[in-house]
Amino acid sequence: MATINLLIQSKKDPATIYIRLRDGKILDIKAKTNYHINPIDWDKSRQRPLKKLLKDIKYANLETDLLALKSNLLMEYNKAKGNDTINSQWLKDFINPPKEEEKFSDRLVEYIDTYIDFKKNDVAKATIVKCNVIKQLLIRYEKHIGSSLLINDINNDFKRSFEKYCLNEGYAKNTTAKNIRYIKSFCKHAKSNGIETHPQLDSLKTKYYKVDHIYLSEAEIKKIEKLKVDELTDGLKNAKDWLLISCYCGQRVSDFMRFKKSMIRYEENKKGKLKPLLEFTQVKTGKVMTIPLHKKIMRILENYDGEFPKKISDQRYNEHIKKVCEKAKIKVLTLGTKFNRESKQKETKKYPKWELVTSHIGRRSFATNNYGKIPTSFLMHMTGHTTEKMFLTYIGKSNKDIAMELTKYF
Repeated sequence: MATINLLIQSKKDPATIYIRLRDGKILDIKAKTNYHINPIDWDKSRQRPLKKLLKDIKYANLETDLLALKSNLLMEYNKAKGNDTINSQWLKDFINPPKEEEKFSDRLVEYIDTYIDFKKNDVAKATIVKCNVIKQLLIRYEKHIGSSLLINDINNDFKRSFEKYCLNEGYAKNTTAKNIRYIKSFCKHAKSNGIETHPQLDSLKTKYYKVDHIYLSEAEIKKIEKLKVDELTDGLKNAKDWLLISCYCGQRVSDFMRFKKSMIRYEENKKGKLKPLLEFTQVKTGKVMTIPLHKKIMRILENYDGEFPKKISDQRYNEHIKKVCEKAKIKVLTLGTKFNRESKQKETKKYPKWELVTSHIGRRSFATNNYGKIPTSFLMHMTGHTTEKMFLTYIGKSNKDIAMELTKYF
């Protein structure tokens, strides 16, 4: 018959409490428990804390835990009796059950959820949204090819097939390139969790293509500024002011549409003049930004008693600024890409520029119009770009453009 005893083997405080399981001559094993006690507080004969100490909740709980341990061990032993795996390791595993190795799905769309779970506290909300958008795209792609994608399937063949599918679906080449980079990140993260990846994964390369950088020239911005109030509805006037603000602050619509008077503070410059600064946190990057406010922005705020214009939705803003630019006669034919509702495809050709205006145009106009006038490092601070290469690509500057800028100094 099995017997279970509790004992301590040290005179040092605290001493580890051991548990010993015996069954006649066939079994005698012992292991450390997770409990400790001062040896002078231990009743050796009764195998528990001294009776006088049980009024203390700490010792009463210890006795309860030890009795439960003995009872549970005897029950488990009786279940497994006769099994040749009962040994010292079995007893140790009973006391401290080994953690089951976490298993992750090797299916790509399922692993994206794992990736999001790992990253949700470390990346911007916009990144999580992007991951979910790519997940839905991959689900549609799987339906197209008629099979599920495994992490190990991400290779050159996948890249070619996925690019072809995205092109047929009307995705821009650069959007597809960015999505493939995300997919590589998902797979590399999976690899770090022990999931097998394809040998070609690291060698997958994505190419960014030069795109049409649509922006408003300084002359076109002046046309917008000169629009008369009585030519515009209240909604268009509101959108016009936001458009001008974006052209003079260089921020994303997700940021400038949140601007409030309370974000503005005044600081003295080296000449002792008070200058308005605006502090906010970028939605996309989580980066805390402090930027100076252009005098033209301050003039716009005067029309709103120092506040910013009324906030409007991105969709309404996009619709309104097209109409504003149309009224400002910004109609020079410009090469650009638009979605054709009839063909359900994106078409690249020349359009009147106002048709190509989107919420991003103010940010790009600011960066492009001020390049060469304001030191690039200062412009990068305003736009939030982290490298000069990224900034120059953003405003569409080629090596030739940069070389021509350098001729000013030769």
